[in-house]
Amino acid sequence: MAVIHRTTMSPGKLELLAAWMPSKPWYRGGEAPLLAKAGGFRLDDPAGEVGIEFMVVTDTSGDSPVTYQVPMTYRGAPLESAADGLIGTSEHGVLGRRWIYDGTHDVVLVEQLLALLAGRATAQDQNASDAPDPTVEVLTGAGGAAGAAGVPQGLTGPGHGPGAVAETADASLVTVGPAAQDGPVPTLTLTLCRVLRPGLAPEGDGAAGRVLAGWSAPDGTRQHGSFAHLAAFER
Repeated sequence: MAVIHRTTMSPGKLELLAAWMPSKPWYRGGEAPLLAKAGGFRLDDPAGEVGIEFMVVTDTSGDSPVTYQVPMTYRGAPLESAADGLIGTSEHGVLGRRWIYDGTHDVVLVEQLLALLAGRATAQDQNASDAPDPTVEVLTGAGGAAGAAGVPQGLTGPGHGPGAVAETADASLVTVGPAAQDGPVPTLTLTLCRVLRPGLAPEGDGAAGRVLAGWSAPDGTRQHGSFAHLAAFER
């Protein structure tokens, strides 16, 4: 269970993100983002070592506000395999120095997001310890409740993903699935939406499962839309 500490971080998360986001192809604002927290949720690391947060921020530096999802992990030591995803370091008032990563590069976040899609993990409140977040929805491609049959197990770990991370103008795509096998191999792409839009993603995208969650618009109204989905292809 993740414990939420009521303390300080220096530099703060929004400060780190404001320096990091303009380098990303999906960022659409000005050179100096004006960020405000707009929502999100957390997942638990079963080992209790890594903090996992799916943060939503709205940027008002451009011609119109844009809302982004930033999945992040918080670690007590550097993770060499995720060096390309380092957002920065921060001094936590209780835990000391924390290394903060773009979670698409961190195997722990990818594993737990797949577990959420398969019905083996529960979304947690962003701001409270040991408090499930019932507003986070997990759907299969057919629109029903997710379960282990909808998303295969064993997609990360030795000999598996996560593999390369590809950035687009709207999303980050993480390849997961069996590696180094002969013949056609079903591989899956885990897509994390970066630019958030209200509403359900269009049908027919081949998604085996999808995660929907909410956030607050700049005018205070509640929005709800797709955060992530998993789709299969053969290589």
